[in-house]
Amino acid sequence: MPQTPQNLLGFDALNTVLKAAGEETRLRVLALLAEAELTVSDLTDILRQSQPRISRHLKLLVEAGLIERFREGTWAFFRLAEHGGAAEVARSLLDHLNPADQTIARDRERLTSVRQARAAAAQAYFREHAADWDRIRKLHVTDEAVEAAIIKALGDKPFRSLLDLGTGTGRMLELFGPQIERGLGLDLSLDMLLMARDRLERAGLKNCSVRQGDLYDLPLADDSYDVIILHQVLHFLDDGGRAIKEAARVLRPGGRLLVVDFAPHEQEFLREQFAHRRLGFAPETVTQWMAQSGLEPVMHRSLKPEPGPESKIAVSLWLARDVRALMAQPAKREVA
Repeated sequence: MPQTPQNLLGFDALNTVLKAAGEETRLRVLALLAEAELTVSDLTDILRQSQPRISRHLKLLVEAGLIERFREGTWAFFRLAEHGGAAEVARSLLDHLNPADQTIARDRERLTSVRQARAAAAQAYFREHAADWDRIRKLHVTDEAVEAAIIKALGDKPFRSLLDLGTGTGRMLELFGPQIERGLGLDLSLDMLLMARDRLERAGLKNCSVRQGDLYDLPLADDSYDVIILHQVLHFLDDGGRAIKEAARVLRPGGRLLVVDFAPHEQEFLREQFAHRRLGFAPETVTQWMAQSGLEPVMHRSLKPEPGPESKIAVSLWLARDVRALMAQPAKREVA
């Protein structure tokens, strides 16, 4: 891959990067973080070294720009850096590392044990709440029908990056992960993030990750993602319009925002028992929020539930696009 001016490093910066990477434990850390996002505790278990020592190594790698750190509650997760010259150096070094090397293979075996423990915890949480989720699913359109509608809504053109807000179990990332370069899911619930990580790891989607984040104050730069999805999220929020406005800030010029949520309904128990703030949304409500955020609404579709004694809630989809790319294009001259 050719270097861009932004990714070229000065002598001192490159020297710092190489010194940070050129140590046995730190190189092992880089190799592990290329496989998964890990905590200090995870790395301590895998590398069989003390927590203070691992923390010092991580601090040097972060300062050199080789890895990134982000918090989730009382935990901190680490992953390979995604952008910049140091990130490219890290990937280049790891490309030259033999995956069959005895040290790397042993670390990978221990990583498998860590992943298995995560999966067990995620499945335990799922079992505990499965009955509640099944009860809600029976009320609305099937997941298969909704996902087919989502794929159709976004299927008119490819996209490279996806942001899934309120990612829950990470299903949207799993659905689109194989066709994109990078995907990120944000959620406030640590339990949900545990399940989402397990789902992504089982699917082998190294290009997708999840982290804790506030939908009203996204820890992301402007113009970051091609597609943003809010799937069954708005009904939990006090201010859906504010969440859409913040999502629009992160959308790239020409990008698309897809909202999927319940149509208006009267199932009051969802508010009382499952913390739903809103009992669905009228088409014009979400459309207006999109327009007020500077987006152009281009589609609304309602999916009615299958006939049945429990099927009572329709699911709606709203699609909007950022028009800045269109506005920047020169007007086409008509030929007489």
